[in-house]
Amino acid sequence: MVKKRNEFGKIKGFSIQFLPYSEIRDLNSTERIKKILGIVLGNNILILQGRLRSDEETRLIEDTMAMISHLKDFRGIELAVISNNGNEPEGFFRRVKSNLITAIAGGDIGALTIIGPATIVKEIRRNPKKIELFLNK
Repeated sequence: MVKKRNEFGKIKGFSIQFLPYSEIRDLNSTERIKKILGIVLGNNILILQGRLRSDEETRLIEDTMAMISHLKDFRGIELAVISNNGNEPEGFFRRVKSNLITAIAGGDIGALTIIGPATIVKEIRRNPKKIELFLNK
């Protein structure tokens, strides 16, 4: 049976935005979170080059939880980090090189962070061969 085009359901008004790490590298934690929330609250799925520090991820989640009761139709965010770290054994020199690059860049630019509003993103699944982004209808 072939489904007609209009039977798939519609997701209204979202886009995918890529944010290079260079655009947030010089911002402090508060400014980074504000920039990210501004993008996500505009119904955008954000693909961020690199990753936030763990304290910034925690603060981002805390801030979105606080916003849920204050903003109409805002249900929070879905967040996933895809990183190659830990997927293969590294030698001492490779770890030192990786840590040095991370320190110079100001963050782990070998990772990707996907953040989207929970009203659009239902779930993000990761495995070694693919990323699955499930959207709400």
